[in-house]
Amino acid sequence: MTKITGDHLRRNAYVYVRQSTMDQLLHNPESRRRQYALTTRARALGWDDAIVIDDDLGRSGGGAVRPGFERLLAAICSGDAGAVFALEASRLARNGRDWHTLLEFCALVGSLIIDEDGVYDHTA
Repeated sequence: MTKITGDHLRRNAYVYVRQSTMDQLLHNPESRRRQYALTTRARALGWDDAIVIDDDLGRSGGGAVRPGFERLLAAICSGDAGAVFALEASRLARNGRDWHTLLEFCALVGSLIIDEDGVYDHTA
């Protein structure tokens, strides 16, 4: 049984791409390639396409302003996001406050979090 419903598929899929440092950007292009490839996974799971948010490339999550993360939260809160894709769900947020905010917002509006290991529905 899948957790992905027609309601999720009617909304947009979002792929959040991030690497914390400029060193990672310069020396780890494979991670970035794999993150962008999540758009293919979104299509395979039934979405027509995915919106990529990569505004936070090269920005550390530790206290720094992350416009991409804020944009992602806004899409979730507005009900526009049916699912958020990341290579690893724990990489979506870099501190407990951001992580819990993300989870609470996803639960409130019924957005899924999808990573390489599974599909997570925080409304259950």
